[in-house]
Amino acid sequence: MFNPNPTRHIVPLHDGHVCLVFDAVLLDPRAWIDTAIAHRGRFVEGAWNAYPGPELPLATEVTDRLCDFFAQHARAALGARRTLRAHSRFALVTRTPETLAPCQRFCHRDRLSSEPGTVVAASVLYLFDRPELGGTSFYRPRRPMPEIEALVQDSARLAPEDFNARYPGIAQGYMRECNPWFEHIATVPPRFNRLIVYRGDLFHSGDIARPELLSADPEQGRLTVNGFFTCRAALG
Repeated sequence: MFNPNPTRHIVPLHDGHVCLVFDAVLLDPRAWIDTAIAHRGRFVEGAWNAYPGPELPLATEVTDRLCDFFAQHARAALGARRTLRAHSRFALVTRTPETLAPCQRFCHRDRLSSEPGTVVAASVLYLFDRPELGGTSFYRPRRPMPEIEALVQDSARLAPEDFNARYPGIAQGYMRECNPWFEHIATVPPRFNRLIVYRGDLFHSGDIARPELLSADPEQGRLTVNGFFTCRAALG
């Protein structure tokens, strides 16, 4: 399922953090695309997170193999050790800029656990070969964290017009550059059969430059596999 010897390089981010980039990850990536196509009717845009498009959870055995790859090639480099739990899903970005909710218009973090002594990691596997559909960008807060937390909470609870009035610096559309709240640090471009892995507590966002090209068709759209891992933190 996974290539035991993928190529790897490291993209430095900020404050000592990195994004790990692996190429030629799957032995048969086409089989994964065919699976997504066969189950396209089961993709659902859920209320459990703010992802701007439909998703489909992957089978436990697939997540287990992704966990094995993560443990072998990435976990230690992110300051983590034993994986406590994980999940993964197919995902398609489909929302047009004008339909984005406030929380989808700026970068976010994947915070799956508040347990002390844990590390959350995330991965994105690109299953499309059109680089214009966009990779992943990373950001650093420009404001004190209490202000950032207030922004995140307001984006989930305020009506769009009230959010716009309170935060005029958050534009309607996909975030790609700096704004008054966040500094753009790096963008990792997509490549077919590329997997990136990073700390989930880093602010990040899909780099969607050509939203008019987005599609709900797994054959044509921005199809990814998104993985999430909660781990014990490495002993200091």
